[in-house]
Amino acid sequence: MDEQEKKFPKSRFGWLWENMKGRRALYVTAMLGTVVYNTLQLVVPYFSGKIVDLFNEINDTGDSIAAHSNEFYRLIITMIVLTLFRVTVVYLDCMAYESVSQYALFRIRNFLYDKIQRQDMKFYSTYRTGDLMTRVTGDLDAVRHNIAWVVRSIIESITLYTAAAVYFLIMDWKLAISILLISPLIFFIVVRFKKTVTPKHRALREKLAGMNTYAQENISGNRVVKAFAREEYEMEKFDTANTDFRDTNIDTHYTWLHYFPYVETVADALPVILLLVGGLFIISGQITMGEYVAFSGLIWAICNPMRQMGNIMNEFQRFSAASAKVMEIYYSEAEIVDAPDAIAHPGRFKGEVVFDHVSFKYEDGKLPVLKDISFTAHPGETVAIIGETGCGKTSLIQMIPRFYEPNSGTITVDGVNVNRYKLEDLRKNIGLATQDVLLYSDTIEGNIAYGVSHLTANEVVKFARASAAEEFILKMPEGYDTIVGERGVGLSGGQKQRISLARALAIEPSILILDDTTSAVDMETEKHIQHSLRDLEFECTKIIIAQRISTTKFADNILVLKDGSIIEEGTHDELIKKGGYYSELVKLQVGDITEAVGAAPEAKGGAANG
Repeated sequence: MDEQEKKFPKSRFGWLWENMKGRRALYVTAMLGTVVYNTLQLVVPYFSGKIVDLFNEINDTGDSIAAHSNEFYRLIITMIVLTLFRVTVVYLDCMAYESVSQYALFRIRNFLYDKIQRQDMKFYSTYRTGDLMTRVTGDLDAVRHNIAWVVRSIIESITLYTAAAVYFLIMDWKLAISILLISPLIFFIVVRFKKTVTPKHRALREKLAGMNTYAQENISGNRVVKAFAREEYEMEKFDTANTDFRDTNIDTHYTWLHYFPYVETVADALPVILLLVGGLFIISGQITMGEYVAFSGLIWAICNPMRQMGNIMNEFQRFSAASAKVMEIYYSEAEIVDAPDAIAHPGRFKGEVVFDHVSFKYEDGKLPVLKDISFTAHPGETVAIIGETGCGKTSLIQMIPRFYEPNSGTITVDGVNVNRYKLEDLRKNIGLATQDVLLYSDTIEGNIAYGVSHLTANEVVKFARASAAEEFILKMPEGYDTIVGERGVGLSGGQKQRISLARALAIEPSILILDDTTSAVDMETEKHIQHSLRDLEFECTKIIIAQRISTTKFADNILVLKDGSIIEEGTHDELIKKGGYYSELVKLQVGDITEAVGAAPEAKGGAANG
């Protein structure tokens, strides 16, 4: 067991056995079947030897073959029947191995997907998408191959070698020892091969993951590539990764080719030893011609397992490297999970959000992102957050649904610390729309109704109107049934943002979080959205990250962040009067400070009604 495997609660084979639950009896039966059909490999050489000895006996006694025809027929028929039985067992055995391997693969893949779905943000920042795809595809196929072929080949080789060795020893132990004496050389060569090839398989697996990551990033970022005309650069980058993978792959396979001649030479020496020693034994009368025929007909049962050892070890090392990567995800645990005594809250929240002296920094960061943040969003209020890029706005809102957790301080919803709620209940009450929108390869209606499977067509239309999306949706080729491409390809940035907003509104959340959601829409559309947000049919606390004063001026409370701290807090009018950062921002965007102040009373009243 290597250092990496020691981290896991089960060994590789213990893990496989765990995932064969429901098929374990079938797998054990298949392994026993492998023992049976490989033992039956002795049938043809054994009966061939008996037939030759019978024929020689008839010649020596002068009897006619016809007088012994029944005995010949009995031997031949028995040999044929047992051979057909062996062929049947082989077929059923292979089907059983394949059935169990596919069952285990299905079970592991489902478990992995579920595990990945339930991980926290730290997990996604640690593992690259291409690497995760490699683990649930190529690595899992290596695991399946181990169950269906490697294990069977190991049992096959051991059984065949053991059965042949025992049979040889029973027939003539001296000749058997002469043949088997060379076997330890093969095991020595295979052990040396294992030590050499193990790190190479691990390196090969990493090269494949790297190459897949390059491909995934390039395909996902195809618009950026084309915008900067970097196709040649990306091709060169992928070609380098592909060349690296190819060279590592060749080097790994050449490792076996380096050892193969030694294995082949030792294996080929066995028939020569049989010919020399066996010939002397026949001449001296120590064995019969039939026994020599049996030895000769079964010498492959000693040679082939020796030849197979290298291939088996090669495949096992591939499985070893792949399974370690799969098990790493399989046994990984999210850090942000439900507490053992988590509170269930299936109903709606009132929507009160309180930050009490909250500080936060990422694990890989040296400086805090947020420092001593305190504010309250009362039910139904609109809180706007504004500040320069990198001041911690997005990090702040991501702690409400517990994507991240504060290093100090508390965040409460309706007076209860968010880490006391069940995650599912907490997040189902929070509608989130971000600036970087992800749409699925589905209809527009399907994307809007993503969070609520029972949403009716009329309700989809209602929320599309609220987000000012209906106008452009009706212009689409098939309206709400139009299939949008992967990640919303075919839609503008503003259109994707509006669908994202409709999706967030569709769950009728108690808390609505908008992360610069209207940054890509025009002023008229933004005005329509603001009006809709103030007149929602359900009570909703809104926390909005914005850069436009036209959005923030309608808020009940505005937080101005700078370097992770709240430097200003108040209403639109109050912050203008302070003459600080917010006031300067208003001058930049509006120009006429008097006009900006004049809009405040109406704005505050409207927001209060929201």
